[in-house]
Amino acid sequence: MGRKIKCQFCDELFYKKDYPKHLEKLHNNEFIRIIEEILNNYEEKQIDKCVEKYNFTKDFIKKIFSGNDMLLKESKQLYLTNLSPEKFELETTTIWSFPDRGNWATHSGKYRGNWSPYIPRNILLRYSNEGELILDQFVGSGTTLVEAKLLNRNAVGVDINPIALEITRENLKFNYEYNPKIDIKLGDARNLYFIEDNSIDLICTHPPYANIIKYSENINGDLSHLDVKEFLLEIEKVAKECYRVLKKDKYCAILIGDTRKKGHIIPIGFSVMQKFIDAGFKLKEIIIKEQHNCNSTPYWKNKSLKYNFLLIMHEYLFVFRK
Repeated sequence: MGRKIKCQFCDELFYKKDYPKHLEKLHNNEFIRIIEEILNNYEEKQIDKCVEKYNFTKDFIKKIFSGNDMLLKESKQLYLTNLSPEKFELETTTIWSFPDRGNWATHSGKYRGNWSPYIPRNILLRYSNEGELILDQFVGSGTTLVEAKLLNRNAVGVDINPIALEITRENLKFNYEYNPKIDIKLGDARNLYFIEDNSIDLICTHPPYANIIKYSENINGDLSHLDVKEFLLEIEKVAKECYRVLKKDKYCAILIGDTRKKGHIIPIGFSVMQKFIDAGFKLKEIIIKEQHNCNSTPYWKNKSLKYNFLLIMHEYLFVFRK
């Protein structure tokens, strides 16, 4: 099959025949730019020059020249007009409430358990600058990465679920004035071996709340399959990895919630908070994020009155500093 070539944008290795697919999925803007560059600057008789310069196969270069309009049409990303929330203001208190969860760009609530894009937008704007590197190691449907793209931050998105990564890639397929470097990795938040020490400018993530919502079927290492006790043991490893990869004086923001068992609160949130403090972090903020349209059906209201318990309608957003 020949030797592998290195991607000029992320340094991963591929056989030539697979290289265009990689560019189209992970570096779509650059892929489109290269195709347009070939069409604008070369003729069909210069195929060999294109092969040498761009590391594509001859067959793929021929495809560009023979079906250029169709290839570009298929490769070009979705152009969106609604790319930011209306009347957005940065949050200034420790109570955050978003009755309208946010549906700009490619954001939606279809992926169960994903967070409102208002949360990463606020975190990214307050605790990072353009061009800095953001990490979300429980990336899910890519909400944080979409916001990173819109706000011109480089980002790494990690998830143990390959289906989540495919959804993330689709959600990032839109045109915008910024083209930050965004890498999507299949991996485990407890072992980010592919990320160097002290290399991340901001961590902004939303881990599972133990096994309240299962995000996959039988994926080894998926923390959403663990009971609370096991989950807290594993989140300790996550906290240590966060501390390792984050730069000094930078921030780590974690959204987490509690659960109830046999009528009593299980304080997952504060237990997770303590794991991060034990890993070396300083606690900067505790933000109460209100939940909307959650457990508010007449069924649960009646249960609350009948069995004398309160419905959990909040989550904690902990902001730590290294």
